[in-house]
Amino acid sequence: MEKTDIVIIGAGPCGLFTVFEAGLLKLKCHLIDYLPSPGGQLAEIYPKKPIYDIPGHPVILAKDLIANLMEQISVFNPKFTLGERVDHLLKREDGIFEIKTSLGSEIEAPVIIIAAGLGCFEPRKPEIENISEYENKGVHYIIKDPELFRNKNVVIAGGGDSALDWCIFLAEITEKLTLIHRRSEFRAAPESISKLSELVNQNKVHLHLNAEVTKLHGNVALQSLTIKNEQEEWDVICDQFLPLFGLSPKLGPIAEWGLNVDKNAILVNSIDYSTNVPGIFAVGDINSYEGKLKLILCGFHEATLAVQSAYKIIHKGQKPSFKYTTVTGINKF
Repeated sequence: MEKTDIVIIGAGPCGLFTVFEAGLLKLKCHLIDYLPSPGGQLAEIYPKKPIYDIPGHPVILAKDLIANLMEQISVFNPKFTLGERVDHLLKREDGIFEIKTSLGSEIEAPVIIIAAGLGCFEPRKPEIENISEYENKGVHYIIKDPELFRNKNVVIAGGGDSALDWCIFLAEITEKLTLIHRRSEFRAAPESISKLSELVNQNKVHLHLNAEVTKLHGNVALQSLTIKNEQEEWDVICDQFLPLFGLSPKLGPIAEWGLNVDKNAILVNSIDYSTNVPGIFAVGDINSYEGKLKLILCGFHEATLAVQSAYKIIHKGQKPSFKYTTVTGINKF
């Protein structure tokens, strides 16, 4: 059985940054992720989505952020087990955790940091009778490459942050962009709603509120769809349909580990993001505490403090010495 200091479950941005903070304390990390490559949702689902709230980057594509994080942690030589899920967890009497994955990999460590984002997830699909016929033939629940929608007639359905973010981004490259929302008000950031209003006034986005898509049409691929509101029903030409109603998260096997969980999130102490199980921490979107904000930036902060407490567990109560990277450089850690 392989040994390490910290097993990190989840190789998204928060999991990767955990490696960096642990490396500064000379702690070895082994990351496990069910996805086939590092990066989590940013790499797998939103690789070309622009991110605007990373300090020092006015804008950075998701895939570039992951590439930068991978470069940043490379000096610490973390190990990766990818394409495997943690299925079994056992805590021995000596406090060491034994982990076994879906493909039989076995690792032991005194500390586990869960950075699994939303956990296992699947898109929330609208109740449209024939939608399955057009999946990947014009219907997409996630956007991997925005270029697919360039110069196309695109319809987006949804009223949350994801729907508005992509609407704002795609408005500049589509032939025609229509946004359908089944309610009269949006559940999104105020600045996104304001920007959408500007695009509607500029005729770059055609907005229909209190409406929904009821049927899709096309011989092989999607060609048009039917929209219905309280007064009327009409068809619009549509090459690409994006029902963006968010993801339905599931914790998977993590839910069986005796952790305190509320609404698919792991409850943590906001001082160091420890769980009710000593030796297990949770950082990023997977955790919950009073005042929680689901931002990458906040996840980085959580990882930093979690590693400080993890060090004390690994070194039997010894406190880590604090150093500035600006003084010593990374290679001196």
